[in-house]
Amino acid sequence: MSPALASDPRFTAVERTLKQYQYRPDALIEVLHVAQEAFGYLSDELMDHVARQLKVPLSRVYGVATFYHFFSLEPQGEHSCVVCTGTACYVKRSGEIVKRLEGEFGVKAGNTTADGKLTLSTVRCLGSCGLAPVVVLDGEIAGRNTPDSAAAAAHHLVAEGKPEKKPVAERPRRRGRRGGTP
Repeated sequence: MSPALASDPRFTAVERTLKQYQYRPDALIEVLHVAQEAFGYLSDELMDHVARQLKVPLSRVYGVATFYHFFSLEPQGEHSCVVCTGTACYVKRSGEIVKRLEGEFGVKAGNTTADGKLTLSTVRCLGSCGLAPVVVLDGEIAGRNTPDSAAAAAHHLVAEGKPEKKPVAERPRRRGRRGGTP
């Protein structure tokens, strides 16, 4: 481990987690989660350190880090924009939303803008199908988007530093039969 990593104050959270789980190999996902929260991504050096401390092969650490969508091996942008491309969202134009955002920000999905302001990514399903198409901006779910509304929301996020608060349109309630139970 380099002296720079060892002296980084964010590293103490990783070390604390390793100790908390008594350096057990079955704590790998939790340790990687804390490492990513602390550093923003999992560098080769950080994964190598975790592998040595947990006494597991580096290939196992790398395998876990690349298997789960949550983990990133590249530095992320200051803000994140995740577009759901699951079936419900896709049929409601999420593919067009991705293309529009790629064009607006000059970045392909899965990458970060050159200025480091925004990471654009896609996910297969967020489980919010009733709000399709869904975009998640810095962890805030925004439903029923269009390419225009998603682009405007992403620009607002980058400019203002936080997602725009918009109420999600309510779905009409079903009515039961007259005089009967719903």
